[in-house]
Amino acid sequence: MSERSTPALETALLRSVSRSFYLSIRFLPAQLREPVALAYLLARATDSVADTTGISGSVRIETLRMLSDAIQGKASRDVVVNLIASFVPLQVNKMERQLLESLPHCLNWLEQIEQADRTDIRVVLENITHGQMLDLQRFDNPQKIHALGTAADLNEYTYLVAGCVGEFWTRLCFRHVHNLAMRSEDEMLALGKRYGMALQLINVLRDAGSDLREGRCYFPEFELTAAHLAASQILSEAERFQPIYRTWLEKAKAWLECGIQYSCAIENRRVRAATVLPALIGARTLALLDEAGPMALHRTVKVHRREVRAMIARLAVTFASRRAINAMLARSYRK
Repeated sequence: MSERSTPALETALLRSVSRSFYLSIRFLPAQLREPVALAYLLARATDSVADTTGISGSVRIETLRMLSDAIQGKASRDVVVNLIASFVPLQVNKMERQLLESLPHCLNWLEQIEQADRTDIRVVLENITHGQMLDLQRFDNPQKIHALGTAADLNEYTYLVAGCVGEFWTRLCFRHVHNLAMRSEDEMLALGKRYGMALQLINVLRDAGSDLREGRCYFPEFELTAAHLAASQILSEAERFQPIYRTWLEKAKAWLECGIQYSCAIENRRVRAATVLPALIGARTLALLDEAGPMALHRTVKVHRREVRAMIARLAVTFASRRAINAMLARSYRK
């Protein structure tokens, strides 16, 4: 891939598959944008493979395994072209089709970036694809609602698909940004891990209803059994499920606080702005879920794009000052 085509691919694909991520990544210094963008596109592509319901779970698992090998440099791009050929026509979203079609280019791009960044991208994608494969194995029958066994299983899932992203972001930023933070790298790695886990737990809470309708229950069976509740009863007995749901909602709030601490420890204002935006959106999502109560399982709860644009504008005009961030966080948590 030429040096001219890489930025074009980055811009076009990012804008199409995630408008809010595309807007937030523009805050980042140039040296961070490329590895972050590439890692995100690869993760979204593997997610598209995992979510292609028109293909059996076993085939999706095998495809993810081979795709992971290609990302790790253990399989050729030609193998990827053949693997994804049957997945592309099944993508309802045009942009998802384009993303899968671009996979060989993304893998070529991966080979061109500097070695340290390439290594970090491979580490984080290995974790993410492992989490995706575990998900497909655990929820292999959409006709029957299956619950994760324990809280440890849910913690493992949130780490594999998002907590490791916090670690990836931290290593990348410490390598590329001089005097990144007022905390040590080890402290930031721990906070970043918990921050990522918080964001994924918020996704679990937000999508609980739709996941249940598709046979997935991320809430531990151990806790459901203690409440004399089966996973299949949650949607019809949402009130009885509330104590379990709210326990995890409060845990998400506590973990998200690590994200605020992480963001506010960053000295570089551009990196701070890009880092804190997901926490602000997450805090607003938690407030909306809190307000919705049991009805959160039966309707779509999502932060309006208008609010996200307002957050981005506020971060820009205040240069992501810590005082402005705290004020925005307070507003986000209001019902």
